[in-house]
Amino acid sequence: MSRGDARSIRAGRRTVEIQRPGKVLFPGGGGAKEYTKGDLADYYRSVAPYLLPHLRGRPLMLERYPDGLDGQRFMQKNTPDHYPEWITRAEVAKEGGTVTHVVCDDTATLLYLADQACLTLHRWLSRTDRAGGPDHPDRLVFDLDPPAVSEGPGGTPGDDFAAVREAAAWLRELLDELGLPTAPMTTGSRGLHLVVPLDGRHDFDEVRAFAHDVAGFAAARHPDRLTTAARKRDRGDRLYLDVQRNAYAQTAVAPFAVRASRGAPVAVPLTWEQVDDPGVDARRWSLSDAVGQARTDPWAGVLSRGRSLKRPRSRLAALRG
Repeated sequence: MSRGDARSIRAGRRTVEIQRPGKVLFPGGGGAKEYTKGDLADYYRSVAPYLLPHLRGRPLMLERYPDGLDGQRFMQKNTPDHYPEWITRAEVAKEGGTVTHVVCDDTATLLYLADQACLTLHRWLSRTDRAGGPDHPDRLVFDLDPPAVSEGPGGTPGDDFAAVREAAAWLRELLDELGLPTAPMTTGSRGLHLVVPLDGRHDFDEVRAFAHDVAGFAAARHPDRLTTAARKRDRGDRLYLDVQRNAYAQTAVAPFAVRASRGAPVAVPLTWEQVDDPGVDARRWSLSDAVGQARTDPWAGVLSRGRSLKRPRSRLAALRG
């Protein structure tokens, strides 16, 4: 339903008003398609059944562009006082105090965030509504950051996604040896995230230490191709295995979240067969077709049971000798 320069969308028991739905958030040109705030709201409403299970209970950092991609970016943690009272909030500890994050538990909240020109949802790896609370993650993430190549389409810096595909296969093989399932996802930017489900019994320090050890062992197996060096100048042409997101208050882009880039690329869960497909890269799916990928349920069953790290730690120690 439209009214003047606003559009009302029904979501469950609530009606959310999208102000200025025709406002361009993603400018077109250079082969990129133009998308408006209304397009963003329609996408989040359609993808909500697949996106919300990855958001419920998790504090969010919101990446907002009130004037579109060409305007100023806001990285928002604290929930403004004017946000509706029906939006769930989570107050969590930070150094010297607390911060109150938005938690997206329903479609109405997704639509409200679209109205706020929140392009990208970055989620915590822990939940506030589970045993252990925000100090105990139920997700572990390996971020595969590709080495840059000299030139991509249009003469812009490109990425070596073949190296990402290769690294993902090696890391999956190692995690299989450790008894841990792995769910791959495009970041919608440059690389892949590999997501491991945890049972929430370990705190962030334990999880990050384990992830660091796994990444270090993978790099030791393939020293010419992989690295854990945080400084770009120390990486050379090797792919960086980044585990820094596995820390308290750090975030990772949510599955099916739109990225703040021209063409509105989307972070999309994959099957391992799709990872192997040379036609797939980090920006393969966009706001136009990501819902179709969501409907295929590429992570079916993979994240349904969280795992303890106790036995994988022992197996890793045995591999390291």
